[in-house]
Amino acid sequence: MSYFKFEIIHKSKKSNARVGRIFTPHGVIDTPSFVAVGTNGAIKAIDSKLVSSIGLQLMFCNTYHLILQPGVDVIEKAGGIHKFINRDLPIITDSGGFQVFSLAYGSVANELKNKGTKKTDGTVLKINEDGVVFRSYRDGKKVVLTPESSVQAQKKIGADIIIPFDELPPFHTDIEKLKKSLDRTHRWEKRSLDEHLKDKKNQAMYAVIHGGINEELRKESLDFLTKLAFDGFSIGGSFGKTKEQMFNMLKFTLNLLPKEFPCHLLGIADLVSINQVLPLGIDTFDSSYPTKAARHGLALTKKGPVKIMKGENATNFSPIENDCSCWCCRHYSLSYLHHLFKASELSGLTLSSIHNLHFMVEYMKDYRLKILDDQI
Repeated sequence: MSYFKFEIIHKSKKSNARVGRIFTPHGVIDTPSFVAVGTNGAIKAIDSKLVSSIGLQLMFCNTYHLILQPGVDVIEKAGGIHKFINRDLPIITDSGGFQVFSLAYGSVANELKNKGTKKTDGTVLKINEDGVVFRSYRDGKKVVLTPESSVQAQKKIGADIIIPFDELPPFHTDIEKLKKSLDRTHRWEKRSLDEHLKDKKNQAMYAVIHGGINEELRKESLDFLTKLAFDGFSIGGSFGKTKEQMFNMLKFTLNLLPKEFPCHLLGIADLVSINQVLPLGIDTFDSSYPTKAARHGLALTKKGPVKIMKGENATNFSPIENDCSCWCCRHYSLSYLHHLFKASELSGLTLSSIHNLHFMVEYMKDYRLKILDDQI
C-alpha cells in the first residue's frame, strides 16, 4: 500500500512508547505527534501556510462542520481540502459522529444555546439503524448522515486519513444501552469500511475502538475491529470522569491492540494527559486545547502555563519563554501581548496561538528524542 505506511523506528526499553513514521500522500508524520484541530478547515486565528511553517505535520478537520459550510461539493470542486485551504501537509477528518451525538446528548446543544442559536436549529431529529437525521444549526435544514454518506463526504473532502461513522454515548449510559450502542457502532464501522473499500482514493481509514471504561466491551470492540481491513486504530468513546479511569482504560486497550498499526487518541492532548498516556504507546493525539488556551490568554511553557493577562505582565518586556524560537517570542514581549489582550486586538490571539502550537511541536520532538534514548 504505497499511499499509506506506518513504520516503527524505535521501541523504548523503559515503556511501550515508540518513535515511528506515518507515510501519507501529503508527507510524513513523525510520531508521537500532536495534531491540532482545524474545525472548519482552519486553525482559529492562523492561516494554513503559517501553520505549516510551525511544523505541524497533521491537522484535524471536522466533517460535520464542513458538510454544513461550505459543503463538500464546494471542497471537491476546489480540488479537495488541501487545495481549498492551501495546505500541502497531511490532514485527517472525523466522521461527523462526535458532533451529531454531542448534539443529541447535550454538549454541542448547550454550546449552540449559549451562542444564541435558535432552538429549532442544531438538533437531532432521529437516530436509527440507518443513521442520523439532524437539523443544521446554520440554516435549520434537515441533514441525513449515514455510514455511507459520511464516507462519501470524506471522499469529496479528500483527507489523507478518514474515520468511520460511529455512535458516541455519554459516560452515564447504563451497560445495556452501552452494549446496544457498541453493536450498532460496529455495524456502522463495517458499513463505513465497505463503502471506503469501493474506491480508496489513496486514503487510509482508522477504526474507532469503543466500549466506554468497561474492559469487557473494549475487548469486544478490539476483537471485532482488528479482524477488519483498517489501516490504523483510534480510541474513542467515553474515557471516564477522571484521568485515572482514562489511564486504566487506555492501558488495558493498548495492551491488546496490534502493535504494527498506528494508534490515535481522539480529542485528548492536554499536557497532563500526554505525559500520562504517551508511555502506553499512543502515536498521535488531537485536541483544540492548546489553541483554545491561547485565545483565552494562557501560554504554554516548560515551567507551566503563563497567564498573559496577569497584572505583572504589563511591564514584563521578556518573551513568553526566553529560549523559545517561535515567531511570537522572537519578536514580541509579554508586555505587548498583555496590551493586545487588554485592547481586544485580534493579533494577540494569533501570536499566542503561534506560540502554543510551536510549543506543542517542540514538546513532541523532545519526547521523541527521550524515547529514542530510552528515557521514557
